Amino acid sequence: MSGLRAARLRLHQNQDGIAVMAVVGLAAVMLIVLATALTFSVGGMRRASNDADWNAALAAAYAGVDEYASRLANDSTYTKYGNPASAFTQKTGSKDTVTMPTASPNPAFAVDSGAGWASVPGTGGAAGFRYEVDNSQYTRNGVIRIRSTGKVGSQTRSVIANLKQQGFLQFLYFTNYEIIDPAIQILAPGATACVPSYAFKSGGTITHKTNCQEIEFASKDVINGPLHSNDELRICGTTFKGDVSTSSSLSPNWVNTCPTGAQPSWYGGATGPSHKDALDIPPTNLAMANEARVDLSDVPRPGCLYTGPTSITFTSDGNMRVVSPWTKVTQPSFTAGIASKNPAMCGTPGVGAGNLGDPNGAVIPVLDSNLIYVQNVPGAPSGGATADPNYSLNPPAGVTCTNVGAKNEGWVFGATQYPAANETTPPTAKATAPAYGCRNGDVYVKGVMKGALTVASQNYIYVTGSITYTDRAADILGLVGQNAVWLLNQMSCTTSSRSACTPLVANADIEIDAAILCVQHTFMVQNYEAAGKRGTLTVFGAIAQYFRGPVAQGDGSGGTSSGYVKSYWYDSRLRAAAPPKFLAPTSTTYGVTQYSDVPPAFAADGSQR
Repeated sequence: MSGLRAARLRLHQNQDGIAVMAVVGLAAVMLIVLATALTFSVGGMRRASNDADWNAALAAAYAGVDEYASRLANDSTYTKYGNPASAFTQKTGSKDTVTMPTASPNPAFAVDSGAGWASVPGTGGAAGFRYEVDNSQYTRNGVIRIRSTGKVGSQTRSVIANLKQQGFLQFLYFTNYEIIDPAIQILAPGATACVPSYAFKSGGTITHKTNCQEIEFASKDVINGPLHSNDELRICGTTFKGDVSTSSSLSPNWVNTCPTGAQPSWYGGATGPSHKDALDIPPTNLAMANEARVDLSDVPRPGCLYTGPTSITFTSDGNMRVVSPWTKVTQPSFTAGIASKNPAMCGTPGVGAGNLGDPNGAVIPVLDSNLIYVQNVPGAPSGGATADPNYSLNPPAGVTCTNVGAKNEGWVFGATQYPAANETTPPTAKATAPAYGCRNGDVYVKGVMKGALTVASQNYIYVTGSITYTDRAADILGLVGQNAVWLLNQMSCTTSSRSACTPLVANADIEIDAAILCVQHTFMVQNYEAAGKRGTLTVFGAIAQYFRGPVAQGDGSGGTSSGYVKSYWYDSRLRAAAPPKFLAPTSTTYGVTQYSDVPPAFAADGSQR
């Protein structure tokens, strides 16, 4: 018995030992599981925090883009500022980027480790951003690129954004006033001249004071792109294939002028124009002439300045024939110690075969993404000094000025003469300058254009024939007239009533591929009201004008009895880019035309990657 009890006791003791060992082992396993769970939990929390910071850093990068765009909107010169030490600025060739003045530093331009970041408003410094500027293409196409980097915690994210001014070129057709330019309007004898203003009378009709002739969109007109007017629109059955907007406060904000009650065809299911804020056209384009000066530090690539009546004929091989007999200097300087220049790219001034002063002109390549400005012939400066190197008192060799000071003033050079033989000077000659003034800064342009160029004039631009691109995807042209841009339509009339006029050129369709801006006046067809129907006027690009310009005389039923039927097509590239050195609105905002997410440009400590 005692032996059996002893054996049982030993077995019980052994089982107790095994149980203890099992408990200890289970506890160890539980500790391992708990430790593993805690490790995963803490790691998950860290990853969650990092993920949140990673997403927030992208938002901070976008905030940097918005902040830079607001600076551009408040200061049009801000495009030149940046940090020349930025890797992005150096890599993109922005050689003319300058450092901000020390009196107004911008922490977002920092590029060094430990130099700090600009704070995203409302985050108390927890989120910041830096940006780097690429302005190398700004003068070519109006686009600024920035690389913006956001930082939150230890995370950084970068984006590249393209910014472009939001203005005239967002529309196929932009007009400030929907009336004929008072400077060229044909008034009845003794009638009071039109005085434009945004004045309204009871009944919701715009008045524009007295004797202002309003223009309508006719029933056969087709507008293939977005349209905006600061004024009330008058429409008769037009087909709109883009958004239509107005800044008019009237209700309704457009007038149906069809006697038959025909309705417009609106785009996208609209029932009428939407409302948009007004755009302001700059009062002058004279500053564009500075883009041809060699004595300005902020003009790294001067264009060409021509003086007096100048003709430009584009050829499909990428060249242009320029005739400009008054021109003496094509890249002037008005600074002592810096000489004016006549580079080969602009043609050689003066007489001689192949020169600008030869009736056959100079054949030169279309300027490389640059600007041509045609100025009036400078008159005698005060004190007898000749500060302007293009000053001329008398006509150059070969030029004959005709009927100087008269309504039908003109000029003759070689086989070219304006007005033409037997031409009746159009009523538009009573505008701010004679139609063909001998000393006018007028440019006469036509041809098949290849390249990227803006042509601006101090006075008028005459389109003397079709202007077409060799490649609508690659070529781009800007036409900026201080006064009117006219489609030449010369007539010989036997009566002052213009009821018996004969065209000097046969009827033909015309195409103009260009972004057109008329700063103080209008885009219109010369003699639009005379001699019957002329054909179809096709514009591929954009039209912006201070006053609405007529291209045809209405026939009373929404069609035309003379002039051209419109066929206007928007060049959609203008949403994202502009012709070189094109004129911008007086007040503007910058919109982002493209975003792309790229590898971070900076580490969290501020060092460049």
